[in-house]
Amino acid sequence: MAMAQLRRADVTAAKEAKAQYLSDRQAEADDLNAEITDQLDALQGILSHTLRVDDRISFSSLRNRMPFEDFKRSPELAPKPAPKEAALPPLSWLQKLVPGAGAKHARSLEQSRAEHSKALAAHERSEAAKASALANAHADHERRKAAYEADQQRRNAEVDEFEADYRAKDADAVVAYNEMVLTRSEYPEEGFPQSFRLAFNTSSDELVIEYELPLPSVIPGQADYRYLKTRDEIESKARKPAEVKKLYQDLVAAVALRTLHEVFEADQAGALSLVTFNGVLDTVDPASGRETRVPVVSVRAPKAEFEQLRLDKVDKIACLRNLGAQVSARPDEFQAVKPIVEFDMVDKRFIEQGDALAGLESRPNLMDLTPSEFETLVSNLFGKMGLETKLTRSSRDGGVDAVAFDARPVLGGKVVIQAKRYRDTVGVSAVRDLYGTMLNEGASKGILVCTSGYGTDAYNFSKDKPLELIDGGGLLYLLREHAGTHARIAS
Repeated sequence: MAMAQLRRADVTAAKEAKAQYLSDRQAEADDLNAEITDQLDALQGILSHTLRVDDRISFSSLRNRMPFEDFKRSPELAPKPAPKEAALPPLSWLQKLVPGAGAKHARSLEQSRAEHSKALAAHERSEAAKASALANAHADHERRKAAYEADQQRRNAEVDEFEADYRAKDADAVVAYNEMVLTRSEYPEEGFPQSFRLAFNTSSDELVIEYELPLPSVIPGQADYRYLKTRDEIESKARKPAEVKKLYQDLVAAVALRTLHEVFEADQAGALSLVTFNGVLDTVDPASGRETRVPVVSVRAPKAEFEQLRLDKVDKIACLRNLGAQVSARPDEFQAVKPIVEFDMVDKRFIEQGDALAGLESRPNLMDLTPSEFETLVSNLFGKMGLETKLTRSSRDGGVDAVAFDARPVLGGKVVIQAKRYRDTVGVSAVRDLYGTMLNEGASKGILVCTSGYGTDAYNFSKDKPLELIDGGGLLYLLREHAGTHARIAS
């Protein structure tokens, strides 16, 4: 009877152990699926996450207002009361009758007084040492407090100067402020480099951002997991390539829109009229084995237009395309697009490099050229770029500085070019004039080249028209790339 009960107990325990094992294995698969779900939720919430955050930088939070800690005396330096002399009771009348008792009592009294005097001297020395240590500790505290407050004043003065420069739209301060904005942006920990470069064009109030995007591998490659009891295996199902492509395109668009939203929302100084976002992927060229940077999205957004968007409701890809963005059809395969604005076109470091203008070495600054010399330079540049150019006479023939012909079939045709050696921002009227001239000339394209920059209205007018606006930074870039000329633009 007892043996049968033991066997039944063993069978029951084995069944329970097996059930627990199966449950644990299923929990493993469930945990893996939950991890995938969490990853996808984080990726698909990239844009919505920033809409719940105030991206403005509080300058008050950058200042140090904390007072230095109060001086606290160490407990061992606390003063102690002086020792009291031991009080010997006087001799009673009966004790006085004992021979020698008086002399003995006098000796004890003298000894007690000597011990008290010795203890009192030791106490005074100890208290003097503590007083000296306390004074030193207090002096050290005062020195540290003075150093802290001096550093605090320097820091707060730097913040005050930074805020003043930023609100005055100083280019370096605008870049530094927006670097802080983008650095503080919270993304998932894995796969998001959050590496970027910023440049600010003061002539057009345009911030250009070159932003390193997460690689396609950030999309979970597995669609789900399931536990197969028959084989005691957890089997994974690969995500379909079409789904990976769609998820990754959505992520690229989300990062682009999120970055635009963050810098526009944080723009306390009203410094930004335009923001250009170039999203790039750092990868290795399989043909050469060299590291390469592939642009997969480029968008130029006017602030007034962007702030009208309801980002919580938009289709991200459609929204970007409506903004005139260049969006790669296959960013997951590193298919590149041409940036609307090259980062180096507005990077001040690029503009300042070099001091020689080919053919005009004595005047490397483009602003030193006469208007006719500048028109000739622009005409020659487009000749170097493969167009057949003919220079006209000082814009007296309806605003055309040069007529060029692109000999390519289908894509080619007549091009009118205008060159403006301006110090101030080029307004929309010049762009309208170019468009009218292009129509009058029967040209297929119009190009406006200037040494400064363009306003928001100019870019808005040229949108969706066969017009190309090349600002000062872009001109220097083209001169370097196509004519081997390193020039500068200095007022």
